[in-house]
Amino acid sequence: MKRRVVFTGLIALLSLISCTTKKQEKEEAVRFTVTNPIVIDTSFTKMYVSQIRSVRNIEIRAQEKGFLQNIYVDEGQYVNAGQLLFKIMPKIYEAELLKAQAEAKSAEIELQNAKMLADKNVVSKSEQAMAQAKLEQARAEVSLAKVHLSFTEIRAPFAGTIDRLPKKIGSLIDEGELLTSLSDNSKMFAYFNVSEPEYLDYQNNVKDRGDANVTLLLANGQPLKYRGKVEVIESEFDNETGNIAFRASFPNSDKLLKNGETGQVQMKVPVRNALVIPQKATYEIQDKKYVFVVDKNNVIKSKEITIKGEMPDLYVINSGITVDDKILFEGIQKANDNDKIKYDYLDPKKVLSSLKLKSE
Repeated sequence: MKRRVVFTGLIALLSLISCTTKKQEKEEAVRFTVTNPIVIDTSFTKMYVSQIRSVRNIEIRAQEKGFLQNIYVDEGQYVNAGQLLFKIMPKIYEAELLKAQAEAKSAEIELQNAKMLADKNVVSKSEQAMAQAKLEQARAEVSLAKVHLSFTEIRAPFAGTIDRLPKKIGSLIDEGELLTSLSDNSKMFAYFNVSEPEYLDYQNNVKDRGDANVTLLLANGQPLKYRGKVEVIESEFDNETGNIAFRASFPNSDKLLKNGETGQVQMKVPVRNALVIPQKATYEIQDKKYVFVVDKNNVIKSKEITIKGEMPDLYVINSGITVDDKILFEGIQKANDNDKIKYDYLDPKKVLSSLKLKSE
């Protein structure tokens, strides 16, 4: 029995020695490459959720009450400036105009009689002046009646595309009721919000931001073929969000963009003293990014990082590590938390240079 126990213990000891030896051989065989983050002045492309609006988009409403007599356009139709869109039954307004014209004619006759009698000193000059005032009032009523009659014809104030037509011929229309909307889609605006630090960087780095051209990524993930330009910035920040609205304009000659669409504006954002690391030095778990940091005892620990921006092959770091941290650059797939490693150090400038050469 004692021999069996001794024999079993000897086997276990040999196995332990064998495993330890293999682990040591593995540690000696695997060498990692380590580098540091580097601080540089750079810029990266950032995505901003945007709302797309027509350069002009208005509601077309009735200015008079009445029955909708005619609709001269269809939904989605392109119309020219001044084109007739709707007509409200004009009979009442035509009658009001005829009445006003008749009263004006009567006032003209009264003025002629008053002037003739005043010249013969039959009536006073004040009666002539009263007749003159009555005529002017009658002429004003004629002008007003003409305006009311003109409101029965609703025309396009500018060229654009007709939206839905909620009312049909014969509908009783109230004053101010919505008849349709009109959009001028010749040029489109994309509105997006920028944080205060990004706004300051954008304003203070005119040289770095280039010509302020931006790209619009559409809802299907495809970029608009036309480049846009940042034109207008709002005059104040939103107190609740701390953001300020930017506006970029995009040509729309093929009428692909419509009022109310959404997209993402891609804008070049300058960054001073940016802390950057190679993308290949990171790994991801459940949408969170991590790096392996090497401590003074050559033991690696995983650290979560947050990303401020992304460039080809590089991440701009927002938080999680500092420029003094040594991070694993190559061999991440073979590394585990708390492993003690042997490594070769690679200067971050050489790393950056090699990545640039690779991308060129």
